[in-house]
Amino acid sequence: ASCEMPVKKAIPFANKPEDIVPGVSKYYATTYVQDGDVVSVLAKVRDGRPIKIEGNDLSPITKGGTSARVQASVLDLYDTARLRFPTIDGKEVTFEAIDKAVAGILAGPVVVLTSTITSPSTQQAINQLVAKFPGSRHVTYDAVSYSGMLLANEATYGKKTIPSYHFENAKAIVSIGADFLGTWLSPVEFAKQYATGKKLDEKNPEMSKHIHFESVASLTGSNADEKYLHRPSETGAVVAALLSAVNGQAVTIADAKLKAGIEKAAKTLNANKGAALVVSGSNDVNVQILVNAINEAVGAGGKTIDWSVTVNTRQGVDADFAKLVEEMNAGSVGALLVHGANPAYTWYDAEKFKAGLKKVRTTISFSSKLDETAELCKYVVPDHNYLESWGDAEPITGHYSFIQPTIYPLFKTRQWQDSLLKWSGATTDYLAFLKAFWSAKVGGETGWDKALQDGVINPAASVLSGAAFNGASVAAAVAAVGTAKKGGEIELVLYEKVAIGAGQGAANPWLQELPDPVTRATWDNYVIVSPALARTLLNIDLNNGGQADAYEVNPPKKVVKVTVNGKSVELPALIIPGTHPNTIGIAVGYGRSEKLGKSVVGTGKNAYPFASLNGATVSFVNSNVTITATGDKYPVALTQTHSRYDTAQGNRTEVMKELTLAEYKAHPTEIREEREAELKPWGGLEKFESQGTIYPVYDRPGIKWGMSVDLNTCNGCGACVVACNAENNVSVVGKPEVLRGHEMHWLRIDRYFSGDMDNPNVVFQPMMCQHCDNAPCENVCPVAATNHSSEGLNQMTYNRCIGTRYCANNCPYKVRRFNWADYNGSDSFADNQEGIVSDVVLDMNDDLTRMVLNPDVTVRSRGVIEKCSFCVQRLQASKLAAKNESRPMVDSDLKVACQQACPTNAINFGNANDANSSITKTRKENPNRQFYVLEQLHVLPNVTYMAKVRNLEEEHHAAGTKEEHEAAGAEKKEAATTH
Repeated sequence: ASCEMPVKKAIPFANKPEDIVPGVSKYYATTYVQDGDVVSVLAKVRDGRPIKIEGNDLSPITKGGTSARVQASVLDLYDTARLRFPTIDGKEVTFEAIDKAVAGILAGPVVVLTSTITSPSTQQAINQLVAKFPGSRHVTYDAVSYSGMLLANEATYGKKTIPSYHFENAKAIVSIGADFLGTWLSPVEFAKQYATGKKLDEKNPEMSKHIHFESVASLTGSNADEKYLHRPSETGAVVAALLSAVNGQAVTIADAKLKAGIEKAAKTLNANKGAALVVSGSNDVNVQILVNAINEAVGAGGKTIDWSVTVNTRQGVDADFAKLVEEMNAGSVGALLVHGANPAYTWYDAEKFKAGLKKVRTTISFSSKLDETAELCKYVVPDHNYLESWGDAEPITGHYSFIQPTIYPLFKTRQWQDSLLKWSGATTDYLAFLKAFWSAKVGGETGWDKALQDGVINPAASVLSGAAFNGASVAAAVAAVGTAKKGGEIELVLYEKVAIGAGQGAANPWLQELPDPVTRATWDNYVIVSPALARTLLNIDLNNGGQADAYEVNPPKKVVKVTVNGKSVELPALIIPGTHPNTIGIAVGYGRSEKLGKSVVGTGKNAYPFASLNGATVSFVNSNVTITATGDKYPVALTQTHSRYDTAQGNRTEVMKELTLAEYKAHPTEIREEREAELKPWGGLEKFESQGTIYPVYDRPGIKWGMSVDLNTCNGCGACVVACNAENNVSVVGKPEVLRGHEMHWLRIDRYFSGDMDNPNVVFQPMMCQHCDNAPCENVCPVAATNHSSEGLNQMTYNRCIGTRYCANNCPYKVRRFNWADYNGSDSFADNQEGIVSDVVLDMNDDLTRMVLNPDVTVRSRGVIEKCSFCVQRLQASKLAAKNESRPMVDSDLKVACQQACPTNAINFGNANDANSSITKTRKENPNRQFYVLEQLHVLPNVTYMAKVRNLEEEHHAAGTKEEHEAAGAEKKEAATTH
């Protein structure tokens, strides 16, 4: 109280707008669009500032789901590296000066180079500009293209487009390298559909079956029921063999395990004709032609594949862009207008593109940041962020999503469509153009207002339909994959990370600090190697306890040199089970220009030069790679080191429980009986609460908040983690702090391996504060900074906390986070950040970046413990809203941030004392799969988990009788108590 605080002045509303109440948030329907990706969202706007993105429940495509990148996109609005004004040769100018200069020099042939455009009105504006200059055209370039699918569909169906997929209708799913839950095509949509088949009804336990073939461990492969490994050069052979097997012919594959997998996949597909789906992530036209042939053979058309509704989110064909690069180098392109595309970074032969760019007379970039391509353009006219823009999008035929501004533009930027219209001679701006484009279609001003309010226009439900298949190219495709070049000793796969994508997330600190679901690494890319390759290349054997421990707990990892076609890169190696022994993987999207912001400085290396042009398409695999250990080490910031729960030292089933569908059907109460046997000495399940403690038991009337997490539908995507960051002002701490185990995420997703470490089972487990009723953190705090509320919440009183960290030491779940430094600039001491926190953290403390902070949540200072609060600010707001309406609160009033962001509805939250709440019903309907983590400690957590069930016909162990299970449980308990 004696410290002098700086005076901060607030300016009141002298004339308050009628529709604004200070402190009350408004929600506006808009659309997240980025390089073809489209997700309908709601922007939460607080006092004129967008601070949170939520999914739009009215969208039939995503149904309210989001991804980590969608959740993090609000931070891009407040990026300090955004361009703040238009430039000519790097010098600030006015828009008038730009327009005058361009009008004088813009002449054909003009090429408009963009990533995929899903906006029908924008496409019309592009067409107007192209029509003005003879010989001009629009070229679409996607960094990670789907050219193989587009050209294969043109060859077999006569349509150069991609159909819509319906995983929810598939009882049998076979994926050959398609990471459809992580990065392939439309992961938010597919995750929602896929979860439908994985939700288990205990009364009728049936699930979809997912068999996955891949070379490097991926998010989708980690979620598969069964996974088989193959070399990247064998992809064509695998698909051809699957086609043969589906048609009843023999499989001629030398690898016995792979052959068995192909035969099992074919058997599963044939057993579910009309409810089967095959997808492939390959960019090889021949592979995709064979995939189409398999889908025809299993009756996917009109059932799990819909040709009446096609996907518009990926339209780029690599051959078109390669032709443009040739024309640029020949000097035959008069002007190049670039939006969304960044080939100076993402094209495999970027140097050739750069050389061609120098020969183009007029180069104009509409990039909102000075990316690698914009840096080389003479004119830069920065575009608005999507949250400042007007627009529309048609991600799928007939499904429209609208974009409206949620904040006045922060800088001197202009929508790129306005520039197109102005330069094409139009007299209207883009907003008027957009309204005119839509007014007649939606029924005038009223229809327009309704479309903006809903954010979407949905077509009437249609019947799924197939398309006429032309199999003339199948034989040639089989022959082509049969003569494919054989791989060398080591092969390479370039892949996208869930958070970073093709590089779009590289400048976003929330995404850089989000642990990769598969590797649990942050802030870098690296070389993924298999445990088998690690034994020979790195001299590390994960089966050797000492070597495994030394590798896991020490952040510095051995550096390897990867050479492809004379190009080399040196990166640290991470050992990831589930990767083919002769294959390595490197993520694209790293090694960016430092002009993109503080977050890209020193983060990884660019792997795009390792790609190659294979005829008409870019190949992201290479079959002849040299890899050598350099002897150096490089620190990798991992957030999880130990990953296996079924070790030689013990099977930690008190943390994680999983079983096969065969086991579940044979013995549905197995998990419940295991819990009963474990707790039997202390009263069993029924009386454990009262007899497992020396403390008295109290009634808990009124509200009692609880959460349930379904491990069957959680796929580990990380959307919940970023949503929690945004909602609760969770600090970014930077790589140096993550290296020391100081990450601040309130919610983490633990990834566990079990079984064969060369190709293990993988399960993801979201872990947040369990809000225990007998919380061990509460009774060790010397100042009562953490306490229990009457509603079952484990609360933190920040201004009472003195930072003893006793609570963190006593928490068995390790979910409490300590502010080792002043990450938020919230202390009243001057200069307590310089030299202590990284540049990324200082950048997050910029006045611009701090605009993203949620005013409802206290920003924590140095020396304070923090943790998941069950979004207590949302709980309070919901209770007050119900009170104002003189009614009791109901489930629909409230969703916590992680629950709302989840694309698969894996998280359920509500009042466990309300018999009609969804969480109560979930717990009653799933008594057999339900368990508490570390239940035997008697901390009485309020978060329940539902065990993972894999759709396998085999049982991991014999089901046995009830008596045998109880005896086994008793033996386990006795062994635990004697040691």
